[in-house]
Amino acid sequence: MKRVFGLFEALFDIVYLSIALILGIILISTSASNSLRMLAGIMALVLALGDSFHLLPRIGVIFTGREEELRGALGRGKQITSVTMTIFYLFMWEIGKLKSSSGIGEIWTYIVYILAIIRIFICLLSQNRWKDQYSPVRWGILRNIPFFMLGEIVAVLFFIYKNEMAGLRWMWLAIGLSFSFYLPVVLWSNRNSKIGMLMLPKTCAYLWMLAMCLSL
Repeated sequence: MKRVFGLFEALFDIVYLSIALILGIILISTSASNSLRMLAGIMALVLALGDSFHLLPRIGVIFTGREEELRGALGRGKQITSVTMTIFYLFMWEIGKLKSSSGIGEIWTYIVYILAIIRIFICLLSQNRWKDQYSPVRWGILRNIPFFMLGEIVAVLFFIYKNEMAGLRWMWLAIGLSFSFYLPVVLWSNRNSKIGMLMLPKTCAYLWMLAMCLSL
């Protein structure tokens, strides 16, 4: 059963990276003078390329079983993914600002970028021990506090202006679902590895986000 799930996970990851990459290319290639589609396309590529640093070594572990040899790549990949995921939400914020007709106070943009900087700074600290098999839960919670705050602000933006968002009307829900699936992983995956399976529906939520951007 474990082997079957491992193969399913590897296939899922390959399909996810492929779809995210294809969506990014489509958005950029069809952007013309549409700055929103260009932003969304770059955002999709940042997501796909960033996640590949973690998922490709993960796929390698599944197919070869050489976890010890690939642990360094896995850890560094998690760190890179944590940074690029933060940048992903900065792009999402900018798209939400451009889509809303009402002016959004600059103070909120400052807060969003400050939270992103704090999150990235914490992710770069050696105390995270990214290359350990089980990194410290305390640091996992610490680096995700500004990330969750950032995501909440972005989700609220899309919720408040959902009637002006056309094809992005449900973006707030996709963001909320992604964090709902991610939170248990942050808190309890070290105790029960099966909780890590929640990353699959979390990933589906991100593909939903990218698919909605095709309406821009």
